[in-house]
Amino acid sequence: MTRKFATIACGLLAGSALTTPAFAQSNQESGATTDDNVIIVTATRRAQDVQDIPLAVTALAPAQLESQRVVNIQQIAALAPSFTASQAQLASGSVVLRVRGVGTTSNNIGFESAVGIFVDGAYQSRPGVALSEFVDVERVEVLRGPQGTLFGRNTSAGALNITNVRPDVTEFGGFVNAEYGNFDEKSLQGAINLPIVKDTLALRLTGAWRERDGFLDVVNRSGAKIGETNTVDQWLVRGQIGWDTESGLRGRIIADYSKSNSSCCGAIELYQSPAVTLGAYQAVGLGANGGNGQPFVATAPFDQGGFERAMDNRVVSANFAPRADVDNYGVTGELEFPLSENADIIFIGSYRKYESFEAYDSDFTGLDIFNVTGLELDLETWTGELRLQGEAAGGRLNYMVGGFYSDEQIDQSGSFALGQDYGENVGALLFAATGGALGPNPLTVFTGRDPAGTTNTNRFQQSAKSYAVFTHNSFEITDGLELTLGARYSWEEKSGAFTQTAVNNQICPAVIGSIQGGFVPGALVGPLTQLGCFGFTAPVNLPQATAAGGGAVGATFRALLPRTFQTDFEDEELIYTAKLGYEISPSISTYASFTHGYKAGGINLDTTAAVGGADPRFKSEEVDAYELGVKAQSADRSVTVNVAAFYEKFSDFQVLEFTGTAFATFNVPKANTRGVEIESLLRPADGLTINLAATFLEASYPDDCAGDQIAPQVVSLCGNDLTNAPRIIALAGAMWEKPLSDNVEFFVSGQVRAEGDQRTSTQAIVPPSAAQIAALGPQAAVAAQPLIVADIQDGKAFVNARAGLRFAGGRYSLEGWVNNLTDEVVRGVTFNTTLRGSGAANSRSAFTLPPRQYGVTLRAKF
Repeated sequence: MTRKFATIACGLLAGSALTTPAFAQSNQESGATTDDNVIIVTATRRAQDVQDIPLAVTALAPAQLESQRVVNIQQIAALAPSFTASQAQLASGSVVLRVRGVGTTSNNIGFESAVGIFVDGAYQSRPGVALSEFVDVERVEVLRGPQGTLFGRNTSAGALNITNVRPDVTEFGGFVNAEYGNFDEKSLQGAINLPIVKDTLALRLTGAWRERDGFLDVVNRSGAKIGETNTVDQWLVRGQIGWDTESGLRGRIIADYSKSNSSCCGAIELYQSPAVTLGAYQAVGLGANGGNGQPFVATAPFDQGGFERAMDNRVVSANFAPRADVDNYGVTGELEFPLSENADIIFIGSYRKYESFEAYDSDFTGLDIFNVTGLELDLETWTGELRLQGEAAGGRLNYMVGGFYSDEQIDQSGSFALGQDYGENVGALLFAATGGALGPNPLTVFTGRDPAGTTNTNRFQQSAKSYAVFTHNSFEITDGLELTLGARYSWEEKSGAFTQTAVNNQICPAVIGSIQGGFVPGALVGPLTQLGCFGFTAPVNLPQATAAGGGAVGATFRALLPRTFQTDFEDEELIYTAKLGYEISPSISTYASFTHGYKAGGINLDTTAAVGGADPRFKSEEVDAYELGVKAQSADRSVTVNVAAFYEKFSDFQVLEFTGTAFATFNVPKANTRGVEIESLLRPADGLTINLAATFLEASYPDDCAGDQIAPQVVSLCGNDLTNAPRIIALAGAMWEKPLSDNVEFFVSGQVRAEGDQRTSTQAIVPPSAAQIAALGPQAAVAAQPLIVADIQDGKAFVNARAGLRFAGGRYSLEGWVNNLTDEVVRGVTFNTTLRGSGAANSRSAFTLPPRQYGVTLRAKF
């Protein structure tokens, strides 16, 4: 941990190290609380005070979300120290959510998230589906640890339970917010509630629009600006019909539609391949910076200053800015039918359609090497959940029995193209190994063809069905002592396929012909096959590779050339939990729990999933989780302190990593996460609320994580921390509210979130071998430095602040705000730059978090 972070953390945690549901205030509009200082949640599928639940859960009310300007699910991290989020280049599939350091690092639509998302009770099958604007939200609950006996879908790391404000059948009302900020950010949000039949039926309409310029400039190979990325351009509308009858029959139907044309996301090159720094790109006519398009910033992998300078520039190199067009719409129905005074049947059904088109420069340089010209996704999901729940034995037993069904259909097509500079890029990569003897475009030497203009389209389809029955029951054994038992049995069925619907690739067959004809030196067979038959654009099922026989050449072909596949995946698992809670006094309770959790395996929907006859399926992920907790409040509820200690053992942990030329999917036999979460909320005086928070975490692959596996990509992870899992996250914040007159109130709030050092990539990068250094030439000694330093993000502190005035009892307000006040430069994900080297000599790029943002907000309620 850096000295800078240690100083910050010590300051935050002086006196106590605590985490919190911050600024838990009464909010009659949202219904998030019943009275001051009490937060009512439905994390256990029934309304309870969060302090009475034997479960680690952070509950966030609208006032908290507003105070930290949380406008989407990724920004929940500002309020929940055990929750983190990251995003790579895709708007649709690269959002990764983590709880207690555990998430599913994936850019593959075939992977499900380890952290489940439930919106109004309906499961969202991928995090990208839930990226719509946060508006008119009643509460957010972050459940920590594996879930499955309470929610319709089982998850291995945790869950986000998001509840939007439901229609109010009693009163007309609503609100409108308007915002303006730097980067020319503009947004409007609003809702209106209309009782149609007084006390019985109501309509609620909600809308939001947001637009913002990008905070990264896109420059071409000459350094000229050609656009911006990391922009925002989106809107949402949501309509609800809700009813609440005297008989107890209540429910609502929700329909929503959102549209996004945001440009996401740009990657900054942090470390240039030695092939660039030693002049290989210049030698083949691609320029001294090899198409970087920005000043050279990092001369060595340990040059942290170079990384900071690169990100300070906020410039990305590409031959065009990324584009995205996303349509997301669906319907959710919720029905609660009373069977008696103590029992209800509840049904939640949903249909969701997610369609996206994205295009981006996938080599992340100003050179025209490799482009994703169209990534089209059609994701359709049906879910149904039926529960019987109620009380018995005079209220001592709370029971729930339910069933769940989901049907998900995935259809994704990716169109890829090799650009005008692809051949010369191959020449640069092979320049040192050949001494330049093959000229600037080695592929033309062996094939007589230029790879420029090579295109293809790969299609992935999957049908996935999930069935489950589950139960969750709490029984008060004696006064203050409660036993909770839950179980779930899940069945998973998936059928997936990869086909190639279009291809004009003539380079790959010609390369194979040259190799089989003996015209390629043995040392170049592997590299030339890999680059001439680049996995994303190569023709599939080539007969030449099949006929290559059992020799070394044939083995190389089979290990690198893509194969179509059609395969099925089936699995079933029993999930179970046991909790014992004891109320020491009306304000202090403690609990202990064990949960066996599970996340389904599936099919790797990637072009290279079946190379070499590999099985494209990956195993299910399982976890055994142990937890001890204490929850305490003072009698007047002015002080809240919650503590949770946990230990979670994962088996067959699902991992996906990008090698620079392909995505590799595998299961790591062992991964562990353990730590302590301490939550606190203090109200030392009227108008003053203080929250202090910390999560102390060790999420890592143990030294023996590989078990009996010998696969290098698994073995190399052992002994390393999980990705984006800092050992310490600390929060400290305060809000002060002061009446200035009968109709005017001043308020100011601020919060600091400090994070320790963290790995930002899956790979455990090692120094290049002596042979690699020799191949690069005598000036490549710098490449021998360990690159793992390049993947460590130093500890940082993020400061958010807000101040303003409220008028007419809070009906109107004017607020000024700033997020990331100190303009910290931070990367979220580091990766091997596509086609810019190999192994430890690969170029490294990173996706960066937002810079300082500030603005003003006007609010009105009616």
